[in-house]
Amino acid sequence: MIVKAIPTNIITGFLGVGKTSLIKQLLATKPENETWAVLVNEFGEVGIDAGLLNNSDAGIQIREVAGGCMCCAAGVPTQVAINQLIAKTKPDRLLIEPTGLGHPNEIIKVLSAPHYQNVISLRSTLCLVDARKVSDPRYHTHANFIQQLQVADVIVATKVDLYSDAGSDSAESDALLTALQAYLNDVQRIDIPVVSHSSQRDLPLELRVFLDQPRRERTGALKANAVAKPHSLLRGTANSLAEMGLFAGNESEQLLTFDSRGIARKQNQGEGCFSCGWVFEPSQEFDFDRLMAFVERQTKLASAGASLLRLKAVMITTDGIAGINWVDRERHITELDDTLDSRLEMIATQELDWDDIERQLMACLVV
Repeated sequence: MIVKAIPTNIITGFLGVGKTSLIKQLLATKPENETWAVLVNEFGEVGIDAGLLNNSDAGIQIREVAGGCMCCAAGVPTQVAINQLIAKTKPDRLLIEPTGLGHPNEIIKVLSAPHYQNVISLRSTLCLVDARKVSDPRYHTHANFIQQLQVADVIVATKVDLYSDAGSDSAESDALLTALQAYLNDVQRIDIPVVSHSSQRDLPLELRVFLDQPRRERTGALKANAVAKPHSLLRGTANSLAEMGLFAGNESEQLLTFDSRGIARKQNQGEGCFSCGWVFEPSQEFDFDRLMAFVERQTKLASAGASLLRLKAVMITTDGIAGINWVDRERHITELDDTLDSRLEMIATQELDWDDIERQLMACLVV
């Protein structure tokens, strides 16, 4: 039985900004006697981020909802996931990570509804921004990017250690943060605090303080293009979470269907993006060197102007379990402790030749 409302933070930000890395750092601060729950929503149909969190703490429960924006028609499985997390784990804190292409304003409205008031206590919404992207039209003119800033209580300027070769303490870094402040003024959010963050450093103390502050109510008019709900192509029409009520009936998650080769492939499109993901049966193993060469080929094409936005994977290889994360010419490979299977997902602004990519990926398997 819930005796007090659960402190809940929404952690939003565009694709590849570092939400998963920040959540890992937040989880590391969890008091030993508490249970924290994390709900991760991904644009792609194949969930990857829960695997990249690489959690083995029994006091941390992670649930994933793949297949688009949790606040649109995918709201039903998201609501079921939230309810199950609360019922099963009775968490002391809930962290919600919407997809980078989602509309966080809608999920905030839902969680602020009367039937959630005694269950969820909304605390600060964090919006992560890579200040290097503010000058990029793909970001600063994107309605979802603007909405993420509009709903935030705190802006977290991420990856500050990469802003210049000299690190975060340099004139170039200062110029980027100044440009971020100017952009926030343009979207009428000059009032919002900005905290600099790097996954290579300890979590800033002020960020931990902000985490426990109540969400602030917005007053005054916002720009029309910032508050209008962008049309979503992620799913067909469905009832909103608020219309579904708090405790919806159980809804089984969509099961993966493997073909004769032991592969499941899923695709999605919406918000001007396309995704394709592959899941491989646990018995399948990848040659690490061939897999790295495959990733290098795909990301080189992107660096040369192709439409690939994001590549991420958790793969069982000859050298262990590899977590792969590529975005905007930055590639990170980490060794993970455990995974149930291998899965890889790509997100692009145009539909790629998924059949050819699949053939290349298959060639990386150990026969």
